[in-house]
Amino acid sequence: MPRHSKAVERTIPEHILVVDNGAYTIKAGFAKPSPDPDTDCHIIPNCIAKSRDNRVWIGAQMESCSDYGDMAFRRPVQKGFLVSWEAEREIWENAFLAKDAKVKCDPHDTSLLLAEAPNCPVALQANCDQMVFEEFEFAAYRRCVAADAEVGPSFNAFNDIANLVEDPPRTTDLDSLPVECVLVIDSGYSHTTVTPVYKGRTIQQAIRCLEMGGKFLTNYMKEMLSVRQMDVRDETYLMNQMKEDTCYVSSNFRKDLESIGKGPLAAGRKGPHRDEDIVVDFVLPDYSTRMRGELRPHDPTTMAMRTKLGAVTNADGVKEYVMALGNERFTVPELLFNPSDIGMKQAGLPETVMQSMSRLPPGLWPSMLSNILVIGGNAKFDGFLARLSSEIRQLAPAECPVRVAVAPDPIKSTWLGGARLAGNKAALKEILVTRQEYQEYGSAWLLKRFAGGSAS
Repeated sequence: MPRHSKAVERTIPEHILVVDNGAYTIKAGFAKPSPDPDTDCHIIPNCIAKSRDNRVWIGAQMESCSDYGDMAFRRPVQKGFLVSWEAEREIWENAFLAKDAKVKCDPHDTSLLLAEAPNCPVALQANCDQMVFEEFEFAAYRRCVAADAEVGPSFNAFNDIANLVEDPPRTTDLDSLPVECVLVIDSGYSHTTVTPVYKGRTIQQAIRCLEMGGKFLTNYMKEMLSVRQMDVRDETYLMNQMKEDTCYVSSNFRKDLESIGKGPLAAGRKGPHRDEDIVVDFVLPDYSTRMRGELRPHDPTTMAMRTKLGAVTNADGVKEYVMALGNERFTVPELLFNPSDIGMKQAGLPETVMQSMSRLPPGLWPSMLSNILVIGGNAKFDGFLARLSSEIRQLAPAECPVRVAVAPDPIKSTWLGGARLAGNKAALKEILVTRQEYQEYGSAWLLKRFAGGSAS
């Protein structure tokens, strides 16, 4: 009997687990006919952490933690690539196999759709395949957005791009098909990638990466505040929260910098961010009475007292530690647009977009530039979308329309696209590989299959 005949007889499990294994969090959930990211997608911290009382927290257990002070983190994903399966295995077991797992499943009766970063090294892909089939024993599996002659579908091409950029709605019979052209900008925790997608498939030679993400911004903020105010180098969790709550992307970086540095200039300046609008006070959590930092209008008197006493006492008689944030609020996310500010020899995000476009046929430029989708946690910075759209417009040819849209939920966008792909049963059956096929043909065959080679 020919070897390829078994593909006709294979069966695909009905339960489909979609996983976006991000560097900061895992987005996971089961695909449904009409997926709702609010209820069907669960966010799980992708880390193993050790608190100052030497207790170890694994993945979803972090939600039960009440003291994040001086917490040390181990993250299995670095620069977008899963490099430590030793740690990831524990996190997945806790998230998918434990009795109280948030997304409990039986791998023997479950198909896995797994998102990965573009340009993933082949050795890491092979490790991932082996863990999925040999360690967890999922019944069927597919990696999407693979490197090297990529032909696998990109999850985000299955999202409702037309609605985001205000195009006419797609007809019902096209809902299960990918958008023809979309330029996906994924600015996440570990790095930022620009990926052109044509008819659901990435254009490999045009993918560009900016080695700047949320982790870099958090570390930069830690360094700035440790030099200027107090030592917070061990407060990674707190600094990440502070960055998310206080930072914004300036529409005019130079004017905001002058405003925060020169009092007289601020008084006569018009615009949304005058000096008094920029400086804010951030009350640090003590993890007993206050579990999360609190943002307040700036009070110079409070800061004067803090300078002398180290802490201030509020109206209720409780001591508080307060940090005043000024230009840190906009100089930190500015690195996404100007990495050269700290000596990095890389282009900013708008220039990186145009570098990607330069590798595409000119005929695709109008369609790509008019369908730019921004996802990832950094897309949630206030002012990010307007600044990015404005600077791409300045660099793009005048005859090309530029439309930039942020996904309704930039954190869960990739998962939602994968869940919509899972709704196309015919396409799903074509791309999934069963465990029986893997056992028969081996890891090398699977790499070739996912990279677009013959499956026979």
